[in-house]
Amino acid sequence: MAHTRCHARRMDATSSNMSHPFCGIVPPHILDHLSRAQSSTISGRARRTLEHDALQRTRRRLTTVRGMSAPATARAGSDKPQRTIYDAEHKETLPGKKVRGETDEAGSDASVNRAFAGLGATFELYYKAYGRHSIDGAGLPLDATVHYGKDYDNAFWDGERMVFGDGDGELFRDFTTALDVIGHELTHGVTQYTANLEYLGQSGALNESISDVFGSLIKQYSLKQTADQADWLIGDGLLGPDVDKGTALRSMKAPGTAYDDDVLGKDPQPATMDGYVTTSQDNGGVHINSGIPNHAFYLVAVSLGGNAWERAGQLWYDVLTGGELAKDAQFADFAKLTIDAAKGRYGDHGEEHEALVKAWSQVGVTNNQGH
Repeated sequence: MAHTRCHARRMDATSSNMSHPFCGIVPPHILDHLSRAQSSTISGRARRTLEHDALQRTRRRLTTVRGMSAPATARAGSDKPQRTIYDAEHKETLPGKKVRGETDEAGSDASVNRAFAGLGATFELYYKAYGRHSIDGAGLPLDATVHYGKDYDNAFWDGERMVFGDGDGELFRDFTTALDVIGHELTHGVTQYTANLEYLGQSGALNESISDVFGSLIKQYSLKQTADQADWLIGDGLLGPDVDKGTALRSMKAPGTAYDDDVLGKDPQPATMDGYVTTSQDNGGVHINSGIPNHAFYLVAVSLGGNAWERAGQLWYDVLTGGELAKDAQFADFAKLTIDAAKGRYGDHGEEHEALVKAWSQVGVTNNQGH
């Protein structure tokens, strides 16, 4: 069976190559669990997905990905998205056949329309909330490919475009159906052009968590939801009709509770450092331990109330793009930078500072001292 860990290129002192993983939205531990299912249909699909992902990782190892900062000046016209959607026609050749451009009207293919809308919603949150011109900060065109492969149970950002499988229709639905999934994967692109967090251990879990944070914020912004109104689920609506006990891939509100199903297994995410998982799988548990910073963000957002993208999201964005977040940052490093960002933006004694100190302490990353 193929390895289930996401592969990351690691940058040494003489290389300009960026560490950027290939990893889909479906956590490797789910696909690994499914690959051992008694049903040959389920296990076969999972193995094919794993094998595909392993091949994609090999291709990525042979491809140099730029690790440079985005240009300081946005290109003309970069205040509007430039979207192009392609159809792979159930093949695995990218990008596929062009089916919709920025000025084209919506057609009859719902996957194309959802992908187009999801790219636009992601662009809108970053631009209107944070003044960011697309993924790279300078108006990068947004491309996506739908109908990738056959029964392909994943979606991913490959460093250049979004790629969506149709799912198998039983355990997973079409991956264009979840806006937060689109936002999550595109945010890997934002991280690629900014902090470029190493996809390993705690820095890798931060990489995943940041994508969950902004994926959730993109959905909340689109639905005009306050922090109290949001469901804080990642991938709500993505699980198919054959999943009896599951609501989503992850829960930021209550990590470890998104699913507990005979087929999918049990959600392994911890909410605090007491449950931190030490493992050699999944690049050191990046999809598992991301539950800890996820929960910290949730606690900050609901404590502050209102629209989560405004204050809590602003501070996470400040840290991601501020230039001080090291590629190998640990949870405590990130926590300190968010607290420093709150001091700089809102003052030493504001409720933002208090909410951050309390949240990071509550999840066990800090001990409430030295703040």
